[in-house]
Formats: sequence, structure tokens, C-alpha cells
Amino acid sequence: MEDQDIHGLIEAVQKADSAVGLLTAVRSLSSSGHEKAIPTLIEALGYNNPGAAVAAVEGLINLGDVSVPYLLEQIDGYNYGARAWATRALAGIGHPSALDHLQEAALKDFSMSVRRSAAKGLGYIGWFKLSSSEASEGQKQAIETLFKVLDDPEWVVRYAAVVGLQNLAVSVDDEILVNSIVEKLEKKLKIEQELGVCARVQLALREFGVRSSEFRVWRSRFYYKKIR
Repeated sequence: MEDQDIHGLIEAVQKADSAVGLLTAVRSLSSSGHEKAIPTLIEALGYNNPGAAVAAVEGLINLGDVSVPYLLEQIDGYNYGARAWATRALAGIGHPSALDHLQEAALKDFSMSVRRSAAKGLGYIGWFKLSSSEASEGQKQAIETLFKVLDDPEWVVRYAAVVGLQNLAVSVDDEILVNSIVEKLEKKLKIEQELGVCARVQLALREFGVRSSEFRVWRSRFYYKKIR
């Protein structure tokens, strides 16, 4: 795409005077696939227009690794909505350089949507982009973080942590780490009170080929609550 064309698309976003106009302009800019679109797409994450934010996230994810330095540099510490969308984009790209941000966000961010996006994203990092030793250390950190996130007060964040752990187990070659994930999820199934999280844990365990006795405990608790 010519520079003149990309500048025109950027200007269209900046001059949009309606919600629909903004959405259309961001979609066009997002589909350009041009690196110069990144700063404006990141700005769009902070607009009060969820449709435009979704389009911007899709564009940033499609641009891939080149978006990551911009996102990490410009994450908004005050606008939690923009921060949630930026975290979702980083999670979707899965570049290892976002590991520190995703870990901190999953554990400490006050916004439930940010913690949820970060927790899920920790399971989708492209470890192959690191050396074997760096990948191993990063995987250990991500797993330790998600083990802590399993105690988050919000059930949707705990659910996302289970998703992250399941995908980490698929991407990890270390049998000890995989076994630690299985053991942690089996313990979680004993104490988790939210049925949706219990169901997601059981799905993960089934994917691992685990038929633990804890499933019978969970199933009995489910029927008990249902009868009550």
C-alpha cells in the first residue's frame, strides 16, 4: 500500500464524526496490514466504541510481532478499557516479550477483564521464539502465575486461568511441568465452588486423558446443588 493511501486511512479515523463512521474507518485501517497503522489502531482501543476496539485488536493481531513494542510502550495505565483491549491484542499475538506484562496484569490489575485476558494469553505464548532455556524458564513463570490466578475472586478469571494452563500443558515438553498442572487442576476440582469453572477443569483433565476420582466428587456436588 502506498504511503499516501495509509495516511488517508489514518486521517479518516481521526476525522470520523460518528460511531458508525469511526467503526468503518478503523475497520478499513485495520485491514490495511500496514505498520504505520499501529499507533492509530492503539489509539482506537481507548475510544468509547467497542466495535472499533474489536476491529483495532484484530488489525494489531494480524500485524503480529511488529505490533508488540508499540503496545507495550503505549499501554494506558489509566483507561482500563484501553488496557483490556491492548492486553487482549498482546495475548492474541503471543509474543514472549509480553510475558512480564501478562503476568503482572493477570495477578495485579484491578480490572477483571484485563486479568481474564492476561490469564488466557499466558497459555498462548509462542515459546518457539525463545531459546530452549529461556522457554523453559518462561513456562515455569507462566505456570506459577496461573496457579496463583486460580485463586482469583472472580470466577471468569479463574476460568481463563484453567484455559491458559490447558494450553500451556499442550505446548510444554517438560513432563514434570505437565504433571504439576494436572495435579493442580485435580486439587482445584476438589475445592472450586463455581460449577462453570469445575466443568472447565474437567474438560482440561479429559484432554489430558485423566479420569480422576475428583470428577465423581464434582459430579455429586453438581447434582446436589441442582436438587437444592
